[in-house]
Amino acid sequence: MTILFYFLLFLHIVGASMVVGIWIANMKTPTVHPRQRDGAFVQLITGIAMMGILPILHNQNPAEFDPNYVKLGIKFAIGLAVAALAFIGARKVKKGEAVSTGLAHSVGGLGLLNVAIATLWQ
Repeated sequence: MTILFYFLLFLHIVGASMVVGIWIANMKTPTVHPRQRDGAFVQLITGIAMMGILPILHNQNPAEFDPNYVKLGIKFAIGLAVAALAFIGARKVKKGEAVSTGLAHSVGGLGLLNVAIATLWQ
């Protein structure tokens, strides 16, 4: 189970890099790229899977796996917002409509906020 958890964590970080990296790369001409939507969905799916595995790992090794459910709940809410905004933005791009600067920066900024919460909140 530990190997599965860390593999999901690896994919979770890849999803975050897709959201934030593309946002930083397109900072001059803000838009929402379809890969940002994909990264947001990867983060949601892997995050939910990791939350499901955490209680099992906590029972096996309480010192290493002690989940903070308040932190995880906040991260989940922000992740849902990022996924919804990225979905809306990617749909606009597919239709050929302009994506507002606020929408593009919301996707990237909230993605970056989620990374900050994950790394800075102990």
